[in-house]
Amino acid sequence: MSQENLSAPELPVLIAGAGPTGLTLACELARRGVEFRLVEASPGPRPGSRGKGLQPRSLEVFDNLGVIDRILANGRSAMPIRLIDPDGRTSGGPTYEERPDVPYPATVITPQWRVEETLRRHLDELGGTVEFGTALESFEQSADAVTAVLRSGDQTETVGAQWLVSCEGGRSVVRKQAGIAFEGETDERIRMIVADLAVDGIDRDAWHMWRCEEGFVSLCPLPSTELFQYQAPILGETDLDLATLQTILDRRSGRSDVRLRSPEWTSVWRSNTRLAARYRNGRVFLAGDAAHVHSPAGGQGMNTGIQDAHNLGWKLAAASPALLDTYESERRPIAAGVLQLSTARMAEAAKQRSIPIRSDRATTQLSVNYRGSVLARDDRADSAQLRAGDRAPDAPGLTTATGERRLFDLTRGGQFTLLNFGPRFDSTVRTFHVVAHPSAADEIADSAGHLARAYSPTERTLVLLRPDGYIGLISDAGDFAAVTEYLL
Repeated sequence: MSQENLSAPELPVLIAGAGPTGLTLACELARRGVEFRLVEASPGPRPGSRGKGLQPRSLEVFDNLGVIDRILANGRSAMPIRLIDPDGRTSGGPTYEERPDVPYPATVITPQWRVEETLRRHLDELGGTVEFGTALESFEQSADAVTAVLRSGDQTETVGAQWLVSCEGGRSVVRKQAGIAFEGETDERIRMIVADLAVDGIDRDAWHMWRCEEGFVSLCPLPSTELFQYQAPILGETDLDLATLQTILDRRSGRSDVRLRSPEWTSVWRSNTRLAARYRNGRVFLAGDAAHVHSPAGGQGMNTGIQDAHNLGWKLAAASPALLDTYESERRPIAAGVLQLSTARMAEAAKQRSIPIRSDRATTQLSVNYRGSVLARDDRADSAQLRAGDRAPDAPGLTTATGERRLFDLTRGGQFTLLNFGPRFDSTVRTFHVVAHPSAADEIADSAGHLARAYSPTERTLVLLRPDGYIGLISDAGDFAAVTEYLL
């Protein structure tokens, strides 16, 4: 929708939807001092574990935001999976690789409502808030502003903003009114029940999963609660009450001593695989499930939305039209790849009659990169292992004036960071925190060589890290002019 004569916008950013995506974006803007409003149609925090797996790359995002300790305190890393076949044979998984450049190598299991709770608390500390019970009903936009109508109870309000971001989920009002196609398909034949409930007769040491000819049933303990998440494909069942859930568990597990009780949340997932044709229409952006929905296989949905927000946040703060143009070109191909991955893992789940437990760099999202983006510039050969656009590797064991640190400790906070592997690289690497020009040089000893192995520098290498933790520029020629040009 459009309108030519709108009043001057009242605030820079209006965010619709306060799930993990909207909250991550709000925290990102708040710490940068960007004014915004975050509205949520539901009357309060949503119940349910929903997406319960935080992948290693999302954990790095939360490290950068400063909330990782709270996330880890309410979750469990590398939870064992106990897969039980009909003949009683038991196997486990997934496996993960510990590497110095990856501070969080394994998925963390934590209920989604805990993630949202943590982000709301952090947002409050940053001076922001969620306006619950406030729905975005409609909007209009011109070349200069967006005007949105908000409803809270019987009251309506018109608010102007420079930018509108839809984090409303798959049924996004904004996406529909913006006329952006949501391409894909819904298959009502494929459904799965998900529930949070108490369980007697089973330990909380592992994620328990039974499979048989008709499918699978799983019980995953939810850390920081007394509950388990129950998952099972629906095969003709119509009444999804506690008795039906118990019958499915008994039949597929072959056990009668595990008893379900006191369900706190129940939902039905339907196969819905869709991708927005565009992520932007003028001054309107889509993020998270408003832009892409897919199967839960591989644990990608919540994580992809969190990283949408992390990519968009610093670009909105900079308010550069050219920079904002890169949001869709960088993030939409990632979502397309995630849809392919989750669809393949769902097919694998159907074939194996279990939830796929294989973990690799694709599911961890550590391999996500923006090579080929206009924001990725380097003079390295195409065969180089590390290129501009890649995730910036971490490195432990760096000696600084304040003690031993990891590289991510020094880059936390969402600023540009320049690594200068200069003439003294034989013993040190200089790190600059950059806004527009290098300042406050801080020498760092890399005695263990982790930084050198991660970045494979020459004696003249410069590496500019973006605020979202990706490599913007690499120059093995030591071209400071290229750095200055990139930042201007």
